Amino acid sequence: MAQSTVGRNVAAPLMFLNLVMYAIVLGFASWCLNRYINGQTYHPSFGGNGATGFFLTFATLAAVLGIVSKVLGGNHIRTWRNDSLAAAASTAILAWAVTMLAFGLACKQINVGGHRGWRLRVLEAFVIILGVTQGLYVMLLHAGMFSSRYGPGYRDDYVGGGGGGEMPKGTGAAGMAGARV
Repeated sequence: MAQSTVGRNVAAPLMFLNLVMYAIVLGFASWCLNRYINGQTYHPSFGGNGATGFFLTFATLAAVLGIVSKVLGGNHIRTWRNDSLAAAASTAILAWAVTMLAFGLACKQINVGGHRGWRLRVLEAFVIILGVTQGLYVMLLHAGMFSSRYGPGYRDDYVGGGGGGEMPKGTGAAGMAGARV
């Protein structure tokens, strides 16, 4: 049975919060991108400037990658083992990288100025907040490399037992009848 750790207890609520925020970003970015493609930038709650098209593209991509990252992260939180950490951590880093690209474009869009409707301003705020919280989530996932208190450290309950990756003497593939799989 997996032991409860500090990293797991903090990462789970943060993962759920990020999942909800990425879903909101996906909704707002999709709506705004649809208006932008249709040429309806005159809509009172939309507006925009030269950076809007790039920002919306990367915000949509970041939201999709973020949601996929949270699905794999949910599996890792449930099992909390080193083998599930690889998928959760790699997708979390990828989602964070694309979110940081969208973060930079949000800052550029704010800097350029002009009329931006409330939906774009909400989307900018959510992307900026997600850049920080996703970075924190990535750090919590990787904290287990430094101490098993913060993550899934090495445990001796994997198949084969032996501790060093070796099979116990006298057991082969057929002699593993009592091993957990």
